[in-house]
Amino acid sequence: MFIAIVRHTPVWVWGLLAALVAVGLAQTRDRELSLKRVTILPLVLLALSAGGVLSAFGHAPVGPIAVGGWGAGLAAALTLARHAVAVRGAAWLARSATLRVPGSWLPLVLILALFALKYFVGVSLALHPALASDTAFAGGCSLACGGFSGLFLARALSLRALARGPSAPQAA
Repeated sequence: MFIAIVRHTPVWVWGLLAALVAVGLAQTRDRELSLKRVTILPLVLLALSAGGVLSAFGHAPVGPIAVGGWGAGLAAALTLARHAVAVRGAAWLARSATLRVPGSWLPLVLILALFALKYFVGVSLALHPALASDTAFAGGCSLACGGFSGLFLARALSLRALARGPSAPQAA
């Protein structure tokens, strides 16, 4: 069955996975980034995550539960995990108005987790369309999507805080 699932997966999905892996691997190297670059990827992942939840569950009666679950996951990640995903060793370079960000495997892990979750939801709904109306499935998957997106956004916010100076919380 697993081989049949992989065989029926559209080719563009594997291209997307390759691109996401490349983006994640790039984040394992030390680099200097503008505030704009630090912000773009989390916002893109946030939009894709929200769009995925809406496309999977928005048309079903469980739509409000799915959207609420996504929002709860996002809020929980931003509130509870902000310090856990803060980038240790990052520094604001005022002269060049950039952030020096040490390489980390965390972004790749978060990207792959979000991709795997989205793939799982897509396969599950293709095999069992009734799950689109299942409250627990929709709420749980949406909560996880919001949570992973929130972790990425929390990481970006911790980096952006460095640019605001010593009065802001530091990601030390």
